[in-house]
Amino acid sequence: MSTPLDTIAASPVELLASGSCLLCGSANLEVVLDLGLAGLANNLPTAAECDREPLFPLRLARCPRCTHVQLADRVAPALLYGHYLYVSSASSTLTAHLGSLAAAIAARVPAHAGAASLDIGCNDGTLAAHMRGHGFRACGIDPAQNLAPLARAKGIEVEVDYFHGGTARRLYDRHGPVRVITATNSFPHIPELHSYLEGVALLLATDGVFVIEAHYLLDLIEQCAFDTVYHEHCHFWRLEPMMELFAAHGLEIFDCERLPIHHGQLRVWVQHRGARMPGPRVAAQLEAERKAGLHERAVYDELARRACTIRRDLRTALDGFRAGGKRVAGYGAPAKASTLAAWCGLGPSDLMWIADRNALKQGRFTPGTHIPIVAPERIDSDEPDILLLLAWNFADEIQIQLAGYRARGGRFLMPVPEVRLV
Repeated sequence: MSTPLDTIAASPVELLASGSCLLCGSANLEVVLDLGLAGLANNLPTAAECDREPLFPLRLARCPRCTHVQLADRVAPALLYGHYLYVSSASSTLTAHLGSLAAAIAARVPAHAGAASLDIGCNDGTLAAHMRGHGFRACGIDPAQNLAPLARAKGIEVEVDYFHGGTARRLYDRHGPVRVITATNSFPHIPELHSYLEGVALLLATDGVFVIEAHYLLDLIEQCAFDTVYHEHCHFWRLEPMMELFAAHGLEIFDCERLPIHHGQLRVWVQHRGARMPGPRVAAQLEAERKAGLHERAVYDELARRACTIRRDLRTALDGFRAGGKRVAGYGAPAKASTLAAWCGLGPSDLMWIADRNALKQGRFTPGTHIPIVAPERIDSDEPDILLLLAWNFADEIQIQLAGYRARGGRFLMPVPEVRLV
C-alpha cells in the first residue's frame, strides 16, 4: 500500500559520518536492525513542509569489540534539537514520576544553603521546578530555543546551549560546583560522550551526585520496543559499557534502579570515584544483563525477527479493519510513533488522524508518513471504532483518560510488544 514515504527521496543533508563506535572508536559496527528511511521523530512537519521533508537511514548497530549498541547513522544535533515539540508536562504520569525523582534525590543529597542543581536537557523545566521545591537553586540547560520560556516561567534559570566541556566551564564560573546534576531521557542523545563527561566531572561537587534516567536496553529487548529507535537516540545503554565510560573520567556508578516509566528505564546514580561505597544493586544488575545475553549478537537477531512479526501483524490487522468497514485512528504522537509508522508503512489511509494532548503537535503531521495530528476532542466528534495506542508505554493513563470512549464501545489496539485488541 502506498504511503508518503514511497515518494520522498532520502536526503544526505546534515547526516554525520557513520560507521565507527561512539564508545570505543572501532570501525567495524554491525547493523542488527535496519528500519529503512524515516523522518526525524520530533520534527513534525506542517502541511507546507511535507513535500520537502528530508529522510534519513535508521539502523540499529552493535559494536563487536565493546558490544555497545548504538545508531549506525547520526544526524547533526542542530537539526534535532533547535526547535523541540516534546514537553515533559504533557503527561501526568511523567510529571508525577519526575516529582518522585526529585524527592528521591533530595532524600539522599539534601539541599544546603545555596546548593545548586542542574538539569541537562531541562525541556520545559518540569524536573527543575520539582528540585526548586526541595530547596535547590535550580538551573537548566537545553538547546531548544522554544522551550526555554516555558522553563523560565517556572522560575528556572536556563542556558540555551548544548552541554559539553566548554559550557560546563562557563556554568562553573557562574555557579561554582553543582551539588546535583540530572539527565533524564537525554543521556542517550549525546554523540560526543567524552566532552560531555569532562563537563560533568568538572562541574559536579566533590560529594555531589549525577543522576541519569535512560531507556534501558534490557527492557527494549524484552518488550521488543524497536520503536524506541529513532535518530535522537544515539545510544542504547546497558550498565557495563556505561561503567567503563565513567571510569575513564574519574566517575563511578554507586547505585542503580530499574524503573517501569515509559517502557522501562534504568536510573543510575554517579559520583566522583570513592565518594560513597557502591551498593549491591549494581553487581546484581550487571549479572542480570549477562544472563540476558545482552553482549551476544543472537539477542539482536531475535529482536529483528520480532520487529518483523509486529510489522506483519499490524498491517494484517489494519487491512482487516478497513475491509470490515471499521474506522481507525491513533492516539499519542510521541517520537516512537514516527518509527512505528515508518517501519509498518502506515499512512492516512490506515489512520484517519492521531490525537495528542500536546498543543505544540496539533495541526502538524507525522514525519515522513504525514498522518495529521489533532486535538483529543476529535475522538468525541469522529468516534472511531478503534484507536491504535501509539503511546503504548502510557496505555494505563490513556485508557483512564478515555474511559468515556471505551464505554461507548471504542476499542484500543496495542502494537507492542505484540499486536492485540484491548
